[in-house]
Amino acid sequence: MADLRNVNLNRLAIFVAVIDAGSLSAAAERLGLTKTMVSTHIQRLEAEVGASLLVRTTRRLSVTEAGRAFYEASVKILRAAEDALNALGAEASPVSGTLRVTAPNDYGTLVVAPALVELRRTHPRLDVELLSSDRYVDLIADGIDVAIRLGRLADSNYRAVKLGSFVKWVVASPEFVRTWGVPRTPAELAALPYCALSVLPHPLTLDLRHVDGNTASVRCASALRVDTANACRSATLAGGGIGLLTEFSIGEDVEAGRLIRLLPQWATAPASIQAVFPPTSHPPAKVRALIDTLKRLILR
Repeated sequence: MADLRNVNLNRLAIFVAVIDAGSLSAAAERLGLTKTMVSTHIQRLEAEVGASLLVRTTRRLSVTEAGRAFYEASVKILRAAEDALNALGAEASPVSGTLRVTAPNDYGTLVVAPALVELRRTHPRLDVELLSSDRYVDLIADGIDVAIRLGRLADSNYRAVKLGSFVKWVVASPEFVRTWGVPRTPAELAALPYCALSVLPHPLTLDLRHVDGNTASVRCASALRVDTANACRSATLAGGGIGLLTEFSIGEDVEAGRLIRLLPQWATAPASIQAVFPPTSHPPAKVRALIDTLKRLILR
């Protein structure tokens, strides 16, 4: 078995160039070397790996079975080495340029915007742009570096890093509770006015889970439909109906008594908060910096 310590990485590159070019002469011209030097490197590589890789005649060059397998492996090795070197270069360079981020309205306002401020303090050469929207934003078409997505992902071709998770609570204003009373079971929610978020796939359906694991699905009658989570929170605060809102957006409202959590033993199943970005072996430094900042803030 060949010892990896005896194999010269430069010779792997020359070997791959010979296969790609189809001849020693063409590879020599591409690499800026003499044909004799290329031939010598191939001979030494064969000695290092202990196998015949090429069959050379006066008219043509052919690849042995072992040489073909070694070529495939060499391409992977060289790509991995290139990626590693690029990653080191990215780490050494300062985080700069423009970072374009999209996030849902409420999460963008409450979590992402403060995170971007902290990111800028750490990396002052970085310009940032936040696009807050509860509607789907296409990363490639809109030139987005990172999308913060809540819940199940539709971007199966992109890379994703989990940042945390969240649940939703059923809440209502004190005024609403005084008028309509306190529901004792999920089924009683169906008879109450509901502030629905229209951009959801099933805006009138409440899928809840009890702390003991039991589940309930309730279809509500809509009193008001809005297209942003912030508007849904405002309508709920104003007494327009019950709302199913994320804990991070109304936690302070519940603590301050501006909203009352109904059925406190019930909530939605935990859903993921993820950073989504175009697929690449090594995400840009600015993307990694944002992900690190968000993770640090969420875990506080």
